[in-house]
Amino acid sequence: MTYEAPLSHIKVLDLSRVLAGPWATQFLADMGAYVIKVERPGAGDDTRGWGPPYLVEPAGEDPGLSAYYLACNRGKRSVTVDMASAEGQELIRRLAAECDVVVENYKVGGLAKYGLDYASLSQVNPKLIWCSITGFGQTGPYAKRAGYDFLIQAMSGLMSITGHPDGVPGAEPMKVGVAISDQICGLYSLSAILTAIIKRDRTGAGEYIDMALLDTQIATLANQATNYLVSGTAPTRMGNAHPNVVPYQVFKTADGHMILGIGNDGQFQRFCAVVGAEHLCNDPRYKTNAGRIVNRETLIPQVAEIVLQRTTSDWVSLLENHAVPCGPINDIGEVFADPQVAARGLKRVLNSPAAPEVPQVGNPVKFASGPTSSDRSPPMLGADTDDVLREILGASDGEITRLAKALGR
Repeated sequence: MTYEAPLSHIKVLDLSRVLAGPWATQFLADMGAYVIKVERPGAGDDTRGWGPPYLVEPAGEDPGLSAYYLACNRGKRSVTVDMASAEGQELIRRLAAECDVVVENYKVGGLAKYGLDYASLSQVNPKLIWCSITGFGQTGPYAKRAGYDFLIQAMSGLMSITGHPDGVPGAEPMKVGVAISDQICGLYSLSAILTAIIKRDRTGAGEYIDMALLDTQIATLANQATNYLVSGTAPTRMGNAHPNVVPYQVFKTADGHMILGIGNDGQFQRFCAVVGAEHLCNDPRYKTNAGRIVNRETLIPQVAEIVLQRTTSDWVSLLENHAVPCGPINDIGEVFADPQVAARGLKRVLNSPAAPEVPQVGNPVKFASGPTSSDRSPPMLGADTDDVLREILGASDGEITRLAKALGR
């Protein structure tokens, strides 16, 4: 039986760049959607230039393929269009008329000056699902501000709970090591798009989706946000400690560091039994998680002294056999050398006309029925322009030649 990708019937016009929008549209491409990535002639998506490292070095007017660009543009078709020209704008309208979804991350009002905003293009295609991604959304006093991941991590409160606590060397608010606000917004946007597709299947109506990096980052503060809403006390930085679970943090071992992630009283009892520290779980101060939170300052040094006696691998082997959550702290090289990671297919290598091997991180979603990660490598700038115009718009060679200026040639 021939496998048909779940979204092979969906066409996406991707007018987004950098990370949040491309993160969402890459997943759609992985699931079989025909994703048309519209890029600026000569420059393309900003992230093409965010190197080194580059898989394909820039050469002349070709911006090449940076590792950053490779991270979020698998499965797409790159089309170059000069959106400032009347012919370029008409091309976008014609493509939107044939697509199911538009994803864009222009500033509020940025597309209206070209006549390419939702109000205009929904007249061309009333069933269009439009996802607009901005830093602060389409409404509110900050709507017209530019939004960047680092800024959003700061304004959302995320950095106020990330980093060493005050009084510890190196203490200051800290960002997460990847552009997590962009990624989270991309994933929420993806969920919204898929929901709108289901809704359209039932009602026949399109949808306008207003997504904001600030909104989605605040939404994912999870227990830290509700800790504040319930208590009225703003959480503070705790380093690698957990505000609601103890002991749940990094500990130094005889040869490095490890994570000890004890999430309930039963696990704490097993830990104490394994390490010969029954006196800790029998101590009324530490018998319950609530007690361990209140008395963490006396408990943690005792646990730290115990953990320091063995190597990380010794602890992992011992504790895992007794169902006590723990693990090593891998660098990214160790991650991709891990047999579990290899077994799950999280490292992939694709072929491309631009490079014999294109490394990729595989889609973490697994379907029993078939593949969930595109075999189409991230495209060189404008590599698919002619094919898309032929396949989607039925353009002739003569028309493509006539549109050369609008295509940036």
